[in-house]
Amino acid sequence: MFPRLLLGFLWGVVGASAAENNSQPLLLVSFDGFRADYLQRFPMPNLKLLYSQGVLVEQLTNVFITKTFPNHYSLVTGLYAESHGILASTMYDPISGKHFSLQNDSDPMWWSSVQPLWLTAQESGYETAAAMWPGSDVTNRTPTHFFHYDPDVTFQQRLGNVTNWMLGDGKKPGAMFAALYWEEPDRSGHNFGPENTTAMAKALKEVDDNIGLLMDELKRTGLWGRINLIVTSDHGMAQCSADRLIRLDDCLHPDNYTLVDLTPVAALRPKEDPERVFSLLNECHPHMKAYMKKSIPDGLHYRNNPRIQPILLIADEGWTIVRRGNKLPRLGDHGYYNSLPSMHPFLAATGPGFRQGVQMKSLQSVDIYPLMCRLLAVPAQPNNGSLTSARCLLAGESCWETSVVIGLVVGVLLLLTIITVLFRCMGSRPTAGPRPFQRLDFLCDDDEPLVP
Repeated sequence: MFPRLLLGFLWGVVGASAAENNSQPLLLVSFDGFRADYLQRFPMPNLKLLYSQGVLVEQLTNVFITKTFPNHYSLVTGLYAESHGILASTMYDPISGKHFSLQNDSDPMWWSSVQPLWLTAQESGYETAAAMWPGSDVTNRTPTHFFHYDPDVTFQQRLGNVTNWMLGDGKKPGAMFAALYWEEPDRSGHNFGPENTTAMAKALKEVDDNIGLLMDELKRTGLWGRINLIVTSDHGMAQCSADRLIRLDDCLHPDNYTLVDLTPVAALRPKEDPERVFSLLNECHPHMKAYMKKSIPDGLHYRNNPRIQPILLIADEGWTIVRRGNKLPRLGDHGYYNSLPSMHPFLAATGPGFRQGVQMKSLQSVDIYPLMCRLLAVPAQPNNGSLTSARCLLAGESCWETSVVIGLVVGVLLLLTIITVLFRCMGSRPTAGPRPFQRLDFLCDDDEPLVP
């Protein structure tokens, strides 16, 4: 009886971890450039109220490079930048000869190698929506409802449209998945730097007020408690200084290369001998690391894509790469190594699909995609994420990986088989008198194999 009860319990755990939740609508909100430690440095009463009723991940390890477009596309695909192809804010594609920039980003070629979550949800029969999420206004790649990017549209206006889309119009169901993007505190971080406490306190108060507005609007419309809400960001911010400039022209004549992207990760194409150009750049500055494409570390997941240029330059935290001169372009910047805490964002979430009062130290940002697919009960596309850690945030989910539980079940079965063998063999021995030692060989005295 005990083995049956034990196995029943273990298989129940497997079933619980594999069972899909009943899906509820999901709203994903990103506040650009929200560095993780802002939560400790500045008062955020509305955000703290939100995650006190749900979950908080104190730091997300985001993808390299730690820029806006790569990381926002990673959030909705679960892929590293080398896999989804949106590598930076400025790119060159050597196959097509096309250039990509924030002002020229609508060509579907750049985006169409993978499928973002709003398209996957649509294939499952759901309405979807996005308010200015990077990549959501690309021709033939849009959600059911969307805006073309316009920074003059206020947060309140974006939010009002998103909630209306999620409510539906009575004729069609509301959007099952929606994504909302807002530019702060990134804009203030660039202008003032994250160490400017006065300026950032003002920017973070505005962000927290918008989170309060978000919660109030969801309550007013009856969506609060009926939908799952994730509030997160794409990257952090580092303080820069005019005393920390790296001038490329001090190391290499501009006629020797074509610059594709500049700072703090510079991408360039040599016009002549790449090894010679690399050698000059490799010795250029002690606070800048140069890589030939083939030597970019595996851990950055930033090598296996034709859009990655032959030479990559990565500045140390807080250093800025310029071509020449003494002008500092921004007091705060991001794009540095994704191992740096200053580059890490956070995640807070609440709703019927999440646990309550749970805090987690860290999570990979690519893990958010399979988490959202689980919440929506839609099939995840191939991705670099995992539910191993992220499932601990979900209500009704075991933190054990299904494969681990199955391994445990197999181990218990094996142990029970050995115990059964021993008891059967011991039970077949004579009860009186000593008996010489005999090799067991998993056979009992009747020489019948226990396993056919």
